[in-house]
Amino acid sequence: MENLSVARLFEDQRQELQLEPLTESLASRREITVSDIHRPGMALMGFVENFLPERIQILAQTELTYLATLDPAGVRGAIDRLFQFEMPLIVVCKGLEVPPYLISRANECQVPVLRTPQSTTPFIHSMTSYLDYMFAPTATVHGSLVDVYGCGLLFTGRSAIGKSETALDLVERGHRLVADDVVTVTRRHGDLLIATGNQLLRHHMEIRGLGIIDVQAIFGIRSIRLQKRVEVEVNLTEWSDEGDYERVGLDERKTNYLGVDIPLVQVPITPGKNITVIAEVIALNYLVKVTGGYSPAERLNQHLIEIMKRKSAAKAWVREDTE
Repeated sequence: MENLSVARLFEDQRQELQLEPLTESLASRREITVSDIHRPGMALMGFVENFLPERIQILAQTELTYLATLDPAGVRGAIDRLFQFEMPLIVVCKGLEVPPYLISRANECQVPVLRTPQSTTPFIHSMTSYLDYMFAPTATVHGSLVDVYGCGLLFTGRSAIGKSETALDLVERGHRLVADDVVTVTRRHGDLLIATGNQLLRHHMEIRGLGIIDVQAIFGIRSIRLQKRVEVEVNLTEWSDEGDYERVGLDERKTNYLGVDIPLVQVPITPGKNITVIAEVIALNYLVKVTGGYSPAERLNQHLIEIMKRKSAAKAWVREDTE
């Protein structure tokens, strides 16, 4: 989302943040475009060089107490200084009363003012979290996402290769379906990829030859979850004699979503291969690497190198002894 209207914010967060409008309208000349919050205390005092008008402005105990120390002319001057900028929204915390002149100027300048009974710091945390979610970069992926032993496996591949069937088999074995067919991936908190399913499809799956099934209705509430971190992509491909498939695992492949690299495991499909068990091992192997810092391929490689060094040293010792 590139911009967010105040009316949309009010509709989404009215109950959670206990918002009430103080101005006549929620229409704003400037929409919300950033997730950062600003407190305009210095601007009210006259220092406006570093004022950030594109942000939501928070008025709390400090700002309103300062205004209460001014005479009526000083109050008008401080508020006029604030409204020389085009702001998207002003929020008053702790349910505090605001000067009537501020509401009057807000109506004139078409800057909505909302009030909440919540304390300032918790409110800022909640508002920032909501804005981070709304402005987070998002991508749509054709695939299936399953929570396998706590690891988010994203199954990709051409249409009808068996992504949904693999996901269904994993659910039957006790794992949890997050999304099928349409996976919405969002970048959150830096390098964290969080994925959800399509709101319309929910936890329905299309199984060719069977049709649409409701996973929650069949397997119960424990078979699904609403969102999950994407940690490994499992790309299903047809077997090819000319394919370059990983045999050892020393060179870990990567794929990129929204600027974040995650491991990529390419699994060739052949008749009789148990893809479900392989998927479980992929998840467990990833968890072993992440939680224990242990790589089986690297450990085996180091072990073989040590054996070769010992044998080489033994041969050199034998040659020196015979000489």
